[in-house]
Amino acid sequence: MSELNKIPFEHLSNVHLLNLNDQITNLFIKRDDLIHPLISGNKWRKLKYNILHVQQNNLEGILTFGGAYSNHLLAVAMAGKLFNIKTVGLVRGDELTAKSNMILSYCDSLGMKLKFISREDYQFKDESEYKQELLTVFENYWVIPEGGGNYQGVIGCMDIMTETTNDFDYICVAQGTTATSIGILLASPSTTKLLVCPSLKGFDSITEMKRKMNRFGFDNEFIEEKISQVSVLPTDDLGSYGKATDALKQFAYLFTENSGIPIDLTYNAKALLKLKEYIELNGLYDKKILYIHTGGFS
Repeated sequence: MSELNKIPFEHLSNVHLLNLNDQITNLFIKRDDLIHPLISGNKWRKLKYNILHVQQNNLEGILTFGGAYSNHLLAVAMAGKLFNIKTVGLVRGDELTAKSNMILSYCDSLGMKLKFISREDYQFKDESEYKQELLTVFENYWVIPEGGGNYQGVIGCMDIMTETTNDFDYICVAQGTTATSIGILLASPSTTKLLVCPSLKGFDSITEMKRKMNRFGFDNEFIEEKISQVSVLPTDDLGSYGKATDALKQFAYLFTENSGIPIDLTYNAKALLKLKEYIELNGLYDKKILYIHTGGFS
């Protein structure tokens, strides 16, 4: 696992965030997108300890869930190939096949067994009874939720901060399932403010973070104390999930042109643009700020 175990510290570098660099010099980016071409960024963070769990408990394989264009499914399929672990992907939509698109085809070629289930049945994927039923078919498999946001995934995301000086005034990260943002929050000192940028329209970040932390066994007092460090930067005005406004596309193009750092439109471009607006709105030019590049594809 050493080849994917740790991203070198030197991949923490200054962000070229358009015109802001003339005013703020303590603006950094952590390039977790460089971890692996397919098991990129927080995908690897969330899979690392799940893979260790499978290996240490001599389990036969991993069973997980995703949509037709799921980068999570592709990351699990690649991890299974690299670490010689069987993988099963339950895909939303029984009208699909392994040849429906490049993502599914690649998962299939990497050895992942794809099972296509109806959208109605997919709604029950997180129910314990449904999982037990699956495990009667796939005995000795480890079930990972869609997006990888289980306890092992959160612990893996805590590693992100141990590879930095962890003394930032602000940390900004794109948010999907909340596992990455919770891991970063748990690993950050109380003096750090965490800015989360949900990729889904209307997503209730605070409620979902609290719910997940409660499910992981943290007591309410601790949860409230940590959540007080979080501010949500909504991205609703930048396009729905998987879609982008012209302004966002222009921003992403100029950012990559100026910095040489590729960013996806679904997560990182939205978060970086919101960070830029937040810095300008609040005049945070003398603060030490870290942006976590979580990887991903446009």
